[in-house]
Amino acid sequence: MRQVRIKVIILGLLTLFAIGLFLTFHTYGNWSFALPLRGKKILAFVVVGTLTSFSTIAFQTLTQNHFLTPSILGFDSLYVLVQTILFFFLGQSRQGDPVLFVINVCLMVFFSVLIFSTLLKKDKQDLFLLLMVGMILGTLFKSMSTFLQVLMDPNEYDKLQGKLFASFSNVDVSLLVLVVPIVLVLVFLFIKASPKLDVLHLGLEQGINLGINVPVFRKYMLFLISLSVAIATALIGPITFLGFIVANVTYQWLGTYKHVYLFIAASFMSVLFLVSGQFLVEQVFHMNTTLSVVIEFSGGLYFVFKLVKEKGGRA
Repeated sequence: MRQVRIKVIILGLLTLFAIGLFLTFHTYGNWSFALPLRGKKILAFVVVGTLTSFSTIAFQTLTQNHFLTPSILGFDSLYVLVQTILFFFLGQSRQGDPVLFVINVCLMVFFSVLIFSTLLKKDKQDLFLLLMVGMILGTLFKSMSTFLQVLMDPNEYDKLQGKLFASFSNVDVSLLVLVVPIVLVLVFLFIKASPKLDVLHLGLEQGINLGINVPVFRKYMLFLISLSVAIATALIGPITFLGFIVANVTYQWLGTYKHVYLFIAASFMSVLFLVSGQFLVEQVFHMNTTLSVVIEFSGGLYFVFKLVKEKGGRA
Protein backbone atom coordinates (compact mmCIF):
# COMPACT_ATOMS: atom_id res chain seq x y z
CA MET A 1 0.00 0.00 0.00
CA ARG A 2 2.96 2.34 0.49
CA GLN A 3 3.66 2.30 -3.24
CA VAL A 4 0.01 3.05 -3.96
CA ARG A 5 0.06 6.03 -1.60
CA ILE A 6 3.19 7.36 -3.29
CA LYS A 7 1.49 7.12 -6.69
CA VAL A 8 -1.55 9.00 -5.37
CA ILE A 9 0.70 11.75 -3.95
CA ILE A 10 2.59 12.03 -7.25
CA LEU A 11 -0.70 12.33 -9.11
CA GLY A 12 -1.88 15.00 -6.69
CA LEU A 13 1.31 17.02 -7.16
CA LEU A 14 1.00 16.80 -10.95
CA THR A 15 -2.58 18.03 -10.68
CA LEU A 16 -1.55 21.00 -8.50
CA PHE A 17 1.23 21.86 -10.96
CA ALA A 18 -1.21 21.74 -13.89
CA ILE A 19 -3.67 23.97 -12.01
CA GLY A 20 -0.93 26.46 -11.15
CA LEU A 21 0.26 26.55 -14.76
CA PHE A 22 -3.27 27.02 -16.05
CA LEU A 23 -3.95 29.89 -13.63
CA THR A 24 -0.70 31.79 -14.28
CA PHE A 25 0.25 31.12 -17.91
CA HIS A 26 0.07 34.21 -20.15
CA THR A 27 -1.78 36.38 -17.66
CA TYR A 28 0.50 39.34 -18.52
CA GLY A 29 -0.04 40.81 -15.08
CA ASN A 30 -3.84 41.02 -15.43
CA TRP A 31 -4.44 39.00 -12.28
CA SER A 32 -7.72 40.68 -11.35
CA PHE A 33 -9.20 39.63 -14.68
CA ALA A 34 -7.50 36.27 -15.32
CA LEU A 35 -7.73 34.62 -11.91
CA PRO A 36 -11.52 34.94 -11.39
CA LEU A 37 -12.17 33.79 -14.96
CA ARG A 38 -9.80 30.82 -14.80
CA GLY A 39 -10.60 30.09 -11.15
CA LYS A 40 -14.26 29.56 -12.07
CA LYS A 41 -13.19 26.97 -14.63
CA ILE A 42 -10.91 25.24 -12.11
CA LEU A 43 -13.77 24.95 -9.62
CA ALA A 44 -15.98 23.50 -12.36
CA PHE A 45 -13.19 21.03 -13.26
CA VAL A 46 -12.88 19.90 -9.65
CA VAL A 47 -16.63 19.49 -9.15
CA VAL A 48 -17.32 17.68 -12.42
CA GLY A 49 -14.12 15.62 -12.29
CA THR A 50 -14.79 14.44 -8.74
CA LEU A 51 -18.44 13.54 -9.36
CA THR A 52 -17.66 11.78 -12.65
CA SER A 53 -14.74 9.73 -11.33
CA PHE A 54 -16.46 8.66 -8.10
CA SER A 55 -19.70 7.68 -9.85
CA THR A 56 -17.98 5.81 -12.69
CA ILE A 57 -15.72 3.70 -10.46
CA ALA A 58 -18.61 2.80 -8.14
CA PHE A 59 -20.84 1.96 -11.12
CA GLN A 60 -18.21 -0.25 -12.73
CA THR A 61 -17.78 -2.13 -9.46
CA LEU A 62 -21.52 -2.72 -9.19
CA THR A 63 -21.77 -3.93 -12.79
CA GLN A 64 -18.46 -5.86 -12.70
CA ASN A 65 -17.58 -4.29 -16.05
CA HIS A 66 -14.91 -1.65 -16.80
CA PHE A 67 -16.48 -0.74 -20.15
CA LEU A 68 -19.74 0.59 -18.72
CA THR A 69 -20.36 4.12 -17.45
CA PRO A 70 -23.43 5.65 -15.74
CA SER A 71 -24.37 7.38 -19.01
CA ILE A 72 -25.72 4.01 -20.19
CA LEU A 73 -28.71 4.63 -17.89
CA GLY A 74 -29.83 7.34 -20.30
CA PHE A 75 -28.72 10.47 -18.44
CA ASP A 76 -27.26 12.18 -21.50
CA SER A 77 -30.42 11.62 -23.54
CA LEU A 78 -32.62 12.71 -20.63
CA TYR A 79 -30.56 15.89 -20.25
CA VAL A 80 -31.06 16.67 -23.94
CA LEU A 81 -34.81 16.03 -23.61
CA VAL A 82 -35.16 18.24 -20.53
CA GLN A 83 -33.21 21.07 -22.16
CA THR A 84 -35.31 20.73 -25.32
CA ILE A 85 -38.55 20.87 -23.33
CA LEU A 86 -37.38 23.93 -21.38
CA PHE A 87 -36.41 25.75 -24.57
CA PHE A 88 -39.62 24.66 -26.31
CA PHE A 89 -41.95 26.01 -23.61
CA LEU A 90 -39.87 28.74 -21.91
CA GLY A 91 -37.44 29.82 -24.60
CA GLN A 92 -34.10 31.45 -23.76
CA SER A 93 -35.52 33.83 -21.14
CA ARG A 94 -35.07 31.68 -18.04
CA GLN A 95 -32.02 29.68 -19.03
CA GLY A 96 -29.36 29.73 -16.29
CA ASP A 97 -32.00 30.05 -13.56
CA PRO A 98 -30.92 28.02 -10.46
CA VAL A 99 -34.52 26.81 -10.16
CA LEU A 100 -34.27 25.21 -13.60
CA PHE A 101 -30.96 23.65 -12.61
CA VAL A 102 -32.58 22.05 -9.55
CA ILE A 103 -35.54 20.89 -11.67
CA ASN A 104 -33.13 19.37 -14.18
CA VAL A 105 -31.26 17.44 -11.47
CA CYS A 106 -34.47 16.32 -9.75
CA LEU A 107 -35.98 15.03 -12.99
CA MET A 108 -32.90 12.96 -13.83
CA VAL A 109 -32.62 11.54 -10.30
CA PHE A 110 -36.37 10.81 -10.17
CA PHE A 111 -36.18 8.96 -13.47
CA SER A 112 -33.27 6.79 -12.36
CA VAL A 113 -34.73 6.06 -8.91
CA LEU A 114 -38.07 5.12 -10.46
CA ILE A 115 -36.41 2.74 -12.91
CA PHE A 116 -33.98 0.93 -10.65
CA SER A 117 -36.39 0.74 -7.69
CA THR A 118 -38.85 -1.00 -10.02
CA LEU A 119 -36.44 -3.33 -11.79
CA LEU A 120 -33.86 -4.18 -9.15
CA LYS A 121 -34.84 -7.16 -7.06
CA LYS A 122 -32.84 -9.86 -5.37
CA ASP A 123 -31.90 -11.59 -8.60
CA LYS A 124 -28.53 -10.24 -9.74
CA GLN A 125 -29.58 -10.45 -13.39
CA ASP A 126 -32.02 -7.58 -12.79
CA LEU A 127 -29.05 -5.22 -12.91
CA PHE A 128 -28.46 -6.07 -16.54
CA LEU A 129 -32.17 -5.64 -17.22
CA LEU A 130 -31.78 -2.16 -15.74
CA LEU A 131 -28.94 -1.41 -18.15
CA MET A 132 -30.92 -2.60 -21.15
CA VAL A 133 -33.97 -0.57 -20.13
CA GLY A 134 -31.72 2.48 -19.68
CA MET A 135 -30.40 2.08 -23.22
CA ILE A 136 -33.92 1.69 -24.64
CA LEU A 137 -35.21 4.73 -22.75
CA GLY A 138 -32.19 6.70 -23.95
CA THR A 139 -33.27 5.99 -27.52
CA LEU A 140 -36.84 7.02 -26.66
CA PHE A 141 -35.65 10.30 -25.13
CA LYS A 142 -33.57 11.06 -28.22
CA SER A 143 -36.59 10.47 -30.47
CA MET A 144 -38.77 12.76 -28.34
CA SER A 145 -36.07 15.44 -28.36
CA THR A 146 -35.75 15.25 -32.13
CA PHE A 147 -39.52 15.57 -32.54
CA LEU A 148 -39.67 18.73 -30.40
CA GLN A 149 -36.59 20.22 -32.06
CA VAL A 150 -38.23 19.85 -35.48
CA LEU A 151 -41.19 21.91 -34.23
CA MET A 152 -39.04 24.63 -32.64
CA ASP A 153 -38.39 28.08 -33.99
CA PRO A 154 -35.06 28.04 -35.90
CA ASN A 155 -33.60 30.78 -33.67
CA GLU A 156 -34.49 28.89 -30.50
CA TYR A 157 -33.12 25.69 -32.02
CA ASP A 158 -29.83 27.43 -32.76
CA LYS A 159 -29.58 28.60 -29.14
CA LEU A 160 -30.50 25.14 -27.90
CA GLN A 161 -27.57 23.54 -29.73
CA GLY A 162 -25.19 25.58 -27.61
CA LYS A 163 -26.70 24.02 -24.47
CA LEU A 164 -26.46 20.43 -25.66
CA PHE A 165 -22.65 20.30 -25.69
CA ALA A 166 -20.49 20.28 -22.59
CA SER A 167 -19.08 23.71 -21.78
CA PHE A 168 -16.89 24.78 -18.87
CA SER A 169 -16.64 28.38 -20.03
CA ASN A 170 -20.23 29.40 -19.29
CA VAL A 171 -20.72 27.76 -15.89
CA ASP A 172 -22.74 29.94 -13.52
CA VAL A 173 -20.74 30.67 -10.35
CA SER A 174 -23.94 30.74 -8.27
CA LEU A 175 -24.64 27.16 -9.36
CA LEU A 176 -21.13 26.10 -8.34
CA VAL A 177 -21.61 27.62 -4.89
CA LEU A 178 -24.90 25.74 -4.61
CA VAL A 179 -23.35 22.45 -5.70
CA VAL A 180 -20.10 22.39 -3.67
CA PRO A 181 -21.70 21.44 -0.28
CA ILE A 182 -23.63 18.63 -1.99
CA VAL A 183 -20.43 17.38 -3.63
CA LEU A 184 -18.65 17.28 -0.25
CA VAL A 185 -21.48 15.20 1.22
CA LEU A 186 -21.41 12.82 -1.76
CA VAL A 187 -17.62 12.41 -1.49
CA PHE A 188 -17.98 11.54 2.20
CA LEU A 189 -20.71 8.97 1.48
CA PHE A 190 -18.76 7.35 -1.35
CA ILE A 191 -15.61 7.04 0.76
CA LYS A 192 -17.63 5.68 3.68
CA ALA A 193 -19.03 3.00 1.35
CA SER A 194 -15.62 2.09 -0.10
CA PRO A 195 -14.97 -0.94 2.19
CA LYS A 196 -18.20 -2.56 0.99
CA LEU A 197 -17.29 -1.77 -2.61
CA ASP A 198 -13.94 -3.51 -2.00
CA VAL A 199 -15.86 -6.62 -1.03
CA LEU A 200 -18.29 -6.37 -3.96
CA HIS A 201 -15.34 -6.26 -6.31
CA LEU A 202 -14.89 -9.96 -5.47
CA GLY A 203 -18.44 -10.64 -6.68
CA LEU A 204 -22.01 -10.30 -5.46
CA GLU A 205 -22.07 -13.82 -3.98
CA GLN A 206 -18.96 -13.11 -1.92
CA GLY A 207 -20.53 -9.88 -0.71
CA ILE A 208 -23.64 -11.72 0.44
CA ASN A 209 -21.54 -14.39 2.16
CA LEU A 210 -19.58 -11.69 4.00
CA GLY A 211 -22.72 -10.12 5.43
CA ILE A 212 -23.52 -7.27 3.01
CA ASN A 213 -27.18 -6.70 2.21
CA VAL A 214 -26.39 -6.49 -1.49
CA PRO A 215 -29.86 -5.51 -2.87
CA VAL A 216 -30.21 -2.60 -0.42
CA PHE A 217 -26.60 -1.47 -0.78
CA ARG A 218 -26.83 -1.64 -4.57
CA LYS A 219 -29.90 0.63 -4.62
CA TYR A 220 -28.20 3.02 -2.21
CA MET A 221 -25.10 3.25 -4.39
CA LEU A 222 -27.17 3.68 -7.55
CA PHE A 223 -28.92 6.62 -5.92
CA LEU A 224 -25.57 8.25 -5.08
CA ILE A 225 -24.33 7.56 -8.61
CA SER A 226 -27.51 8.96 -10.14
CA LEU A 227 -27.32 12.15 -8.09
CA SER A 228 -23.64 12.62 -8.95
CA VAL A 229 -24.14 12.14 -12.68
CA ALA A 230 -27.27 14.31 -12.70
CA ILE A 231 -25.45 17.23 -11.03
CA ALA A 232 -22.41 16.98 -13.30
CA THR A 233 -24.54 16.70 -16.46
CA ALA A 234 -26.91 19.52 -15.50
CA LEU A 235 -23.94 21.73 -14.61
CA ILE A 236 -21.86 21.53 -17.79
CA GLY A 237 -23.64 19.17 -20.18
CA PRO A 238 -23.09 15.53 -21.21
CA ILE A 239 -19.55 14.11 -21.34
CA THR A 240 -19.78 10.43 -22.19
CA PHE A 241 -16.15 9.27 -22.12
CA LEU A 242 -14.60 11.30 -19.29
CA GLY A 243 -15.41 8.76 -16.58
CA PHE A 244 -14.40 5.84 -18.78
CA ILE A 245 -10.97 7.34 -19.47
CA VAL A 246 -10.04 8.37 -15.93
CA ALA A 247 -11.38 5.20 -14.30
CA ASN A 248 -9.51 2.78 -16.56
CA VAL A 249 -6.28 4.81 -16.54
CA THR A 250 -6.49 4.92 -12.74
CA TYR A 251 -6.88 1.13 -12.53
CA GLN A 252 -3.73 0.69 -14.59
CA TRP A 253 -1.78 3.40 -12.76
CA LEU A 254 -2.48 2.25 -9.21
CA GLY A 255 -2.75 -1.50 -9.68
CA THR A 256 -5.04 -1.82 -6.66
CA TYR A 257 -8.76 -2.27 -6.08
CA LYS A 258 -8.96 -0.42 -2.75
CA HIS A 259 -11.70 2.03 -3.60
CA VAL A 260 -10.63 4.75 -1.21
CA TYR A 261 -7.39 5.12 -3.20
CA LEU A 262 -9.15 4.65 -6.53
CA PHE A 263 -11.62 7.44 -5.73
CA ILE A 264 -8.94 9.93 -4.72
CA ALA A 265 -6.56 9.06 -7.57
CA ALA A 266 -9.34 9.12 -10.18
CA SER A 267 -10.42 12.57 -8.97
CA PHE A 268 -6.86 13.85 -9.38
CA MET A 269 -6.63 12.15 -12.77
CA SER A 270 -9.92 13.66 -13.91
CA VAL A 271 -8.99 17.20 -12.86
CA LEU A 272 -5.53 16.79 -14.43
CA PHE A 273 -7.09 15.60 -17.69
CA LEU A 274 -9.61 18.45 -17.77
CA VAL A 275 -7.10 21.17 -16.90
CA SER A 276 -4.55 19.87 -19.41
CA GLY A 277 -7.21 19.59 -22.10
CA GLN A 278 -8.48 23.12 -21.50
CA PHE A 279 -4.88 24.40 -21.53
CA LEU A 280 -4.35 22.81 -24.96
CA VAL A 281 -7.65 24.22 -26.23
CA GLU A 282 -6.78 27.77 -25.14
CA GLN A 283 -3.02 27.96 -25.66
CA VAL A 284 -2.30 25.47 -28.45
CA PHE A 285 -5.50 25.27 -30.52
CA HIS A 286 -6.38 28.92 -29.74
CA MET A 287 -10.05 28.11 -29.08
CA ASN A 288 -10.53 26.52 -32.51
CA THR A 289 -12.05 23.51 -30.79
CA THR A 290 -13.73 22.76 -27.46
CA LEU A 291 -12.76 20.64 -24.47
CA SER A 292 -15.76 18.36 -24.96
CA VAL A 293 -14.62 17.54 -28.50
CA VAL A 294 -11.12 16.70 -27.21
CA ILE A 295 -12.57 14.46 -24.49
CA GLU A 296 -14.99 12.64 -26.78
CA PHE A 297 -12.36 12.13 -29.50
CA SER A 298 -9.64 10.84 -27.15
CA GLY A 299 -12.21 8.81 -25.19
CA GLY A 300 -13.50 7.15 -28.34
CA LEU A 301 -9.98 6.22 -29.43
CA TYR A 302 -9.15 4.87 -25.98
CA PHE A 303 -12.38 2.86 -25.88
CA VAL A 304 -11.56 1.20 -29.23
CA PHE A 305 -7.97 0.59 -28.11
CA LYS A 306 -9.06 -1.06 -24.87
CA LEU A 307 -11.70 -3.11 -26.65
CA VAL A 308 -9.17 -4.44 -29.16
CA LYS A 309 -6.65 -5.07 -26.38
CA GLU A 310 -9.17 -7.01 -24.28
CA LYS A 311 -10.24 -9.05 -27.30
CA GLY A 312 -6.62 -9.80 -28.18
CA GLY A 313 -5.92 -10.87 -24.61
CA ARG A 314 -8.73 -13.42 -24.71
CA ALA A 315 -7.73 -14.84 -28.09
